[in-house]
Amino acid sequence: MSSGARLNDLLRKAGLEPVDDQTAGQFEVYLSLFVRWNNRINLSSVRDEEGILSRHIIESIAVARQLPQGIATLLDFGSGGGLPGIPIALCRPPAFRDSIAVTLAESKVKKAAFLQEAVRVLGIPAKVHADRAESLRTLFDCVVLRAVERMPLAVAAAVKLVAPDGWLALMTTDSGLAELQLAAGEQFRWEQPVRLPGSEARILSLGRKISSQA
Repeated sequence: MSSGARLNDLLRKAGLEPVDDQTAGQFEVYLSLFVRWNNRINLSSVRDEEGILSRHIIESIAVARQLPQGIATLLDFGSGGGLPGIPIALCRPPAFRDSIAVTLAESKVKKAAFLQEAVRVLGIPAKVHADRAESLRTLFDCVVLRAVERMPLAVAAAVKLVAPDGWLALMTTDSGLAELQLAAGEQFRWEQPVRLPGSEARILSLGRKISSQA
């Protein structure tokens, strides 16, 4: 069974809609590229294809589908191996009715090189910011963080990049959520967390930044 077919099988088992054939093919290419580079530069501690599919890609697709409508620009803060930014770009491309322009911010040179190669090979219109996300001077409709080093400090920096009425998307655990929400400050109104597939503890927490005019 191809990795695209396995992906759709895992999506169905998780209660999620499968992706179309073209998107499944793109995920096959991304997975192959991820595995090859992961053996060289340690993109993830998960090494096998099945684990990457079930642990990383399924979760990222679930996040792509949970993001609120009206998000036109998204920053993947500390993107690493492109998770969840690349799956979001694949699931919500320019032709999609509610497409998202994705920026992948990664300061580590080798990981940023992987992201550049992935964007080139996949032909997606994502941008790679090969520097610390904090150096950006753009505000985004949504900033997403997943498995970033010193996560509370990263969240405190990320809130400055969220546009008024924009969203902060935290991929975290039940036990880690309170600390991250505290780090975000009082300017966010939080929705009920969404359980992510493949884990009893991992969640997506979405907070909307309160406009100063509100």
